[in-house]
Amino acid sequence: MKIEKEIPSIVINVDHLVKSYGVIKAVNDISFQVLQGEAFGMLGPNGAGKTTTAEIIEGLRQADSGRVSVLGLDIARVPAKIKQRIGIQLQAPSLLPLVTVQEILQLFASFYKQSIPIDDILELLALRESRKILVKNLSGGQQQRLSVAMALINNPDIAFLDEPTTGLDPQARRSLWSVIEDMRKKGKTIFLTTHYMEEAERLCDRVAIIDHGQIIAMDSPKELINTHFKESAIQFELEPAPPEVVLQTFPGATQVMVSNSEVIVYSNNIPTTMSAILKYAEKVNLTDKLKDLYVREATLEDVFLKLTGRKIRE
Repeated sequence: MKIEKEIPSIVINVDHLVKSYGVIKAVNDISFQVLQGEAFGMLGPNGAGKTTTAEIIEGLRQADSGRVSVLGLDIARVPAKIKQRIGIQLQAPSLLPLVTVQEILQLFASFYKQSIPIDDILELLALRESRKILVKNLSGGQQQRLSVAMALINNPDIAFLDEPTTGLDPQARRSLWSVIEDMRKKGKTIFLTTHYMEEAERLCDRVAIIDHGQIIAMDSPKELINTHFKESAIQFELEPAPPEVVLQTFPGATQVMVSNSEVIVYSNNIPTTMSAILKYAEKVNLTDKLKDLYVREATLEDVFLKLTGRKIRE
């Protein structure tokens, strides 16, 4: 007997969403859907429209036009019902400085009809040893983990995490990634905004790349890379860097990017392109200045660069 695979339901539906601030269109007619149990990422530079989109979906900001439904409910009509079933970690949370970690979690738990036991959430976010510490005395990483704990305290159907690892050191960032990966394994729906490419590639089932308020590409990280790149990237530093017009003449080169002394050459023939780079450095007597020459596979950073002509942090 053939067993049909269950199709995940749509838990977020965004239809032709628009939000402007004066003459600036922060969100410019975007539409997308998020499925139950999916880790969906909105990836883009600061000011691209990620946070504005997230806050409209969360019911914290009103759209100019368009429609948003969350868990089958219209966010414009019944925001209070939806807020009981979602968790929100804001990009810049205002934490109460003169209460302890345990007290602020107890306060937030009281806002909901259901909540996770405080001990469990402290354990999940590695905050057990900090439970009696005043919020103002926490490190930046601890405060970030606390803001995520506050978003998860009501065991939400959807967790909204807005730039959750910004400002964290690499160790703290990876620790928080483990928490998010554990949420994925438990079937939670996650809506994540980030400008970290590695974060999106590691955590998200699908990614919407957003720039200037518009979604310019959307798919799984792997498919986005495979769709836009058949080449590999050769990266190196050279001062002064070769002119782009020269790099474009190298055999195998399909696209180039020069930023100060950093150079990326996308190539469909690595040996011939690499040989041309070495010959150029020798010809201009800069062999000793050629540094950090290596070959890598394309990443989401490369996809963004190809689609926009610039790096995500520019």
